[in-house]
Amino acid sequence: MAPERLHLTPQAALARLVPHILEMESRAHHRIAIGFAGGPGTGKSTLAAELVTMLNAVKPGSAALVPMDGFHMKHAKIEAMGATDRKGAPHTFEGADFVNFLHHLKSATGPVSGPGYSRKIEDTVDDAFTVQPEVRVLVVEGNYLLLTEGPWAGVKLQLDYSVFIDVPRELVRARLLRRHGEEGLFTEERNRAHIERNDLPNYDLVSQSQDRADVVISMDVER
Repeated sequence: MAPERLHLTPQAALARLVPHILEMESRAHHRIAIGFAGGPGTGKSTLAAELVTMLNAVKPGSAALVPMDGFHMKHAKIEAMGATDRKGAPHTFEGADFVNFLHHLKSATGPVSGPGYSRKIEDTVDDAFTVQPEVRVLVVEGNYLLLTEGPWAGVKLQLDYSVFIDVPRELVRARLLRRHGEEGLFTEERNRAHIERNDLPNYDLVSQSQDRADVVISMDVER
């Protein structure tokens, strides 16, 4: 079944998603997972975090953010693989661990902690967040939620509703250059090369998975 396709501002997207998810949660007899997929630099992380804030404003403690980025392989492992030039590509994540984590979260009755990713150190951080027992809505966000390759194929089975965020490629390039430069860890030349060699190919790969979403939102954004 083809996804619903909408052209919305971020604010309009949230205004549409919040009541839909609240209705889903009210009907569900179990924890539900909402997936936010999209390429790097599309703003999905920001939108997912804002959604969690809005859901918790209506029902305090009912929603939690679950980021895929915490399942990057440790940087030392990526170095040992000789894959630092492709860091961030699907094969540089612990995809199977991520699927198992989501499966566990869906049925967990106690607090569960998960890893995060810090751009300040370009590495993962253990126990970066904790999902409390009262959480009813897991807002899962990441590039590769809808891929069909390898362990990633198991992610969609854990999602009760999936949203794909689409932003024009040239805007993504500009955003990524700004993002990579913010921490000052690398030269602009290195950042430009990384974006062309790695980030934009990942964006192109992820774009091919959008038809697996329940809804595709083309973001009406200026920068």
